[in-house]
Formats: sequence, structure tokens, C-alpha cells
Amino acid sequence: MRHAREPDPGPIDALLEDAEVLGDTYDDYDTAAARSRAGARRTVRAAACRTDPGAAPLRYPSAHEQAAHDLSLAVALVLNAPEAAASLGRLVDHDRIDPEGAVVFAALLHLTGHRDAAQFWWQFAAGGGNRTAAFCLFLAHQQRAEFKDAAYWRRQSRHLPGSGRPVAPPALSSLLPETVRHDLLSQCHHGRHPTLPAALEAVINRLRVDSADEDFGEVPQPAPSLTDDLTRGTGGRPID
Repeated sequence: MRHAREPDPGPIDALLEDAEVLGDTYDDYDTAAARSRAGARRTVRAAACRTDPGAAPLRYPSAHEQAAHDLSLAVALVLNAPEAAASLGRLVDHDRIDPEGAVVFAALLHLTGHRDAAQFWWQFAAGGGNRTAAFCLFLAHQQRAEFKDAAYWRRQSRHLPGSGRPVAPPALSSLLPETVRHDLLSQCHHGRHPTLPAALEAVINRLRVDSADEDFGEVPQPAPSLTDDLTRGTGGRPID
């Protein structure tokens, strides 16, 4: 899907300040200081460094390499958010499908190599007003040097009205085991593309795939048991 609009040269605001999926994660983050930095990418890196104050922000020689790193970090932060599990669970509620869960589902797809399908679900969430999804789309297009599309989603991440719903209290249980969540951020801090353990990747790869979408090809669909399956891994055993 292409959006042929002229780029907006202005810097992006600290959009994660009021992003739905990450809302509670940033309650103690200094957003005023973040606005003084140039661009949303530096805002996300600074937020991530809260988990490792000694980690220096990584900088890359090209825009697409920087965008690839920042998207990996944004995905890791989404999956670390305390409300990620509850949001994903609401995505499969057929009475009221929750676009915010699509941000989490897209993050899982991105980690397991389903990049086009991740874009599909981020666009679904952005259509519901989710600014985090629009920000991830900005980085995904920037990574592929699709700069007009990237500029469009950059503007959308600033101007989307949001869901209009209050942020729900965080779920008491995390979507992924603590060691996995910590490892995702650690991989980002060391400049690697984060990956899930094989058992959790297999959970994603077993999902039903919808018929080939005209724009995105094969798109995995979330299953009602997905949250529990990610907690247990394969064979009903917990993931350490």
C-alpha cells in the first residue's frame, strides 16, 4: 500500500508519550527532555536505556540501518510493556477486536521474519488510531528506503487522534517470560536483530495463515490460545 504525499520536514514529537500499548511504561520518563532531542528515534533509544543506564545509544552510518535498529528496539519495548498480554488477548475477542493488540501481534510477527504480515497488522492498528503502530510503519518504510511512505507515517504518528479510550490497568502477567524480554533488549543494545527462542518462534509459525492478501501475501492470524501458548511454549512446558 503506497501513500504518495510530500514529506514533512519538521521533527517528530515524543509520540510514545501517549501511545496506548506503551502508555504505563513511560509514566516516569522525562518527556520534556525527550522533545529537545532531534527525532523520535532518539526518544525511543533514550527510553530503552532506562533498562540499562550504562548502555550508549547506537548510531549507524545510514538512515536505513538506523531505522532497522530503532524498529527492533521499538518492537522489544512493545513486547516488554506490562499491558502487552492483555492487549493481545483482546485482539482475538470477536465481539470487540482491539486494534491495540495488533501492535503486539505485529511485533511478534516482525521478530519471526513475517515482515509483510507485520506491516498489515500495524496498518490495521494505525487505522484504529494507534500512534505506536504508525511509528513502527515509519521505521519499517525508512528501513526499506521508501521515504515518501516513511514521511507519511511519520506525520500520522504525530496527528492520529488516538483510540479515545482510557488506558486499561496493566495485566498482572507478562506476555513473555522475563528472561526472554530481557534478552530481546540486550540483543538490541548489542546491535543485533532480536529473535525469540525457537520454542516461541514455533508458536508463531504454527498459526493459521489467511489466504494470500493482494498487498501483503500470506498473513498469519492470531489464535484465541496465542497468549497462553507463548507463556507455555511447546509441549506445555514453561519457557525459562
